[in-house]
Amino acid sequence: MTLAILTPQFAPNLFDLASMSKADRVILQDVEKWSRKGRTHRAEIRIEDGTQWINLPVLQEDRKKAIKGVRLDHSQRWFEPFWNAIAHNYQNATWFDFYEDELKSDILKVNEFEYLLEFNLYFFQRILQFLELNIEFELASKVDGYSTFLDETVSNLDADVLYLEHNSKNYQRQSKSAEIALKVHPMYKQSYPGFEPKCSILDLLLNEGRESFRIIEKLLS
Repeated sequence: MTLAILTPQFAPNLFDLASMSKADRVILQDVEKWSRKGRTHRAEIRIEDGTQWINLPVLQEDRKKAIKGVRLDHSQRWFEPFWNAIAHNYQNATWFDFYEDELKSDILKVNEFEYLLEFNLYFFQRILQFLELNIEFELASKVDGYSTFLDETVSNLDADVLYLEHNSKNYQRQSKSAEIALKVHPMYKQSYPGFEPKCSILDLLLNEGRESFRIIEKLLS
C-alpha cells in the first residue's frame, strides 16, 4: 500500500498532487502544529521574474495551535491583494477568462468559514472539480493508527511506500524511508516566458484548463 502524508493545502503544487494521485491512501495532517513556513495558508503563483506567495491570514493567537484549530483572520483586508496578484499575473493565461468568475467567487467563500482547514478542504475540492479529478483523503484526526512519528504510522497502517510533502523538511516531520513521487516535473506553457516548477495547481488550471489532464497524466508516469 502506498501512503501519502501531507498538510491540508488550499492549492498544492504538482509535486504534492503527484504524491496524492499515486497513493492508495492520503492522510492530511490536521493534528500537527501549524507553521508559518508551511503551505496550509499560502501558495505560489507565477510572476514575471519567478514566483510569488499568495497568503490567507490567520489569527495571531492561533499560530501555536494544531492546524485544525487555526482560525482565519477576517479582520484583515487581504482579499484585494490576494486576488489582484492572481488577476494581474494570469490575465493573459489561456484559461483565465474561462475560470475567472467562478474562481473569484470560490475564494470569496472564505468569509463563510471560521477555520483555515475548513476553507482549504472546500477550495481544494473545487479545484479538483475544475480539473475533473477524484482524490480521496482522510484527516489524521480521524485515522486509527496515525502517529505524529511517521515511521510508526507506516508500520501501523502496513504501508510499503511513503510519500511526504515536497520540500517540507522545515515544517513536517521527515522519514528516511520516504520516497519521491515526482522526480521530473512536466513542463507546460506558463503566462510568462520560461518555466517555474514550484507553482501551485492554480497555475496549471489557468494555463492549461481542460487540457490539464495531459500534464496530470505525466505525473503518474
